[in-house]
Amino acid sequence: MHTTEETRHIGFLLMPNFSLIAFSSAIEPLRMANWISGTELYQSCLISQDGQPVFSSTGVGTRVDHSLDKLPKLDVLFVCGASPIARTGNETIISWLRKQKTSGQAMGGIGTGSYLLACAGLLNNYRATIHWWDTDRLLEDFPHTKVTRNLFEIDRDRFTCSGGTAAMDMMLFLIGQQRGMELAAAISEQFVCERIRPGDDQQRVPLRARLGVNQPKLIEAVQLIEANIEEPLTTSDLASHVGISRRQLERLFRKHLQTMPSKYYLEVRLEKARQLLHRSSKPVLQVGIECGFTSASYFSTAYRNHYGLTPREERKRMAEPQDEGSQPATFGRSRLIT
Repeated sequence: MHTTEETRHIGFLLMPNFSLIAFSSAIEPLRMANWISGTELYQSCLISQDGQPVFSSTGVGTRVDHSLDKLPKLDVLFVCGASPIARTGNETIISWLRKQKTSGQAMGGIGTGSYLLACAGLLNNYRATIHWWDTDRLLEDFPHTKVTRNLFEIDRDRFTCSGGTAAMDMMLFLIGQQRGMELAAAISEQFVCERIRPGDDQQRVPLRARLGVNQPKLIEAVQLIEANIEEPLTTSDLASHVGISRRQLERLFRKHLQTMPSKYYLEVRLEKARQLLHRSSKPVLQVGIECGFTSASYFSTAYRNHYGLTPREERKRMAEPQDEGSQPATFGRSRLIT
């Protein structure tokens, strides 16, 4: 395998607790492009803030090639964000990214890496996406970013994706643009991917697949539930909107979801509340209001009954430092370091 003048140099900046599946989905297509073509079309390097190994969210340690102050010339730098977004400790990285604003450097965000790019002002007036769990936070914190809920976004010299296996779709799209779709399709086939998903595919699994049912009235009712969190509908309202009686609706929920509409609705609202507690800095009372709880005591009681702790205890637990214990062995580029 030989290097050509057209070899593109891709860097991956790994944040502590980065998503291993998203990172692997991004870097593996580059390796496969080289293997299939017999030419080093891409050279990749791994980067951390200080040049030290970085541990993923699953505890797998990865040795890197460079620190931020000793970077080679790159065509694109991808930021592989933490999962979940780290609330503190990103100041040095954000400051460094902010300095790249006038460099003309192409930048990418994988998963929550998009959030760090936005913090540095690198996504102002760009289309961008992020994992659906963090979409509301990106929308709220950065009104100058055109946030979508798509799998990935390619906007001029900014490449963002929602994380997970969507990173592979984004990289295959970029390889297709640069090297031809025949190569991208061959890589997809090697990875046993049924198809290369387009960027405007939606992130969430279709509702009928999530529920495991194909009952139109039930699906319509659940869609209404998910669209009306802050001002919940009554069971009678739901039944009226989907055109059946309340008793028929309750029968559908019992048969297909083994629960009642009101209980299902409450669980959806509590899950949304948990998401906001984890992914936003909104006050607990505001979280409760946005999830349809007009009473703070009712919100606290319902949350504790479902999750075993109150919303305030949930927030406090999140703020506590995690005991990492003994670190697992560190993986280098191709071998285990002991």
